[in-house]
Amino acid sequence: MIDLYASLFRRAPYLVFAVFYMVLISGPAGAAGYDNALHGVKKYDVVYQVTQGDPEVVNPVFNVIKNAYEAPEVKALANDPNVVIVFHGPVVKLLSTDSASFNAQERVEIQKFQATLREMKKDGVTLEVCRYALKGMGVDEATIIPEIDPVDNGFVSVIGYQMQGYAVVRIP
Repeated sequence: MIDLYASLFRRAPYLVFAVFYMVLISGPAGAAGYDNALHGVKKYDVVYQVTQGDPEVVNPVFNVIKNAYEAPEVKALANDPNVVIVFHGPVVKLLSTDSASFNAQERVEIQKFQATLREMKKDGVTLEVCRYALKGMGVDEATIIPEIDPVDNGFVSVIGYQMQGYAVVRIP
């Protein structure tokens, strides 16, 4: 009996590892991927409705948006992803070349954000800004970076894309 306990004691680290591994792999199939979410999906059409105007928040959020449409599982779908971003509310200030109202650190974040938007435009992402929001936030349309197309009313854009079958993701 003592030999049995001694043998188990020597093997304890391996047994713990084996139990841990079995628990790990016994989780839902595809938990790390998108097997369930993309099951039967043929197209990836999404419109992001963005109002978030904090220069230090938008960069991580937009890195996640970029990662979403660049994911290999999304790229492997039958059709290329169609991504639209419609800006309205405080975020419109971050689209302007006039960043005088921001401090030095915020200006650095705004430059990163605008560089990300330029990359996204090159990736084929449609970028739109609401003229009502520009007026309401006191932003001169002439200062908006050229990658972004002004539209009269951002809500009309979001609704129009939604009526075309695009999924709507709000980033308040």
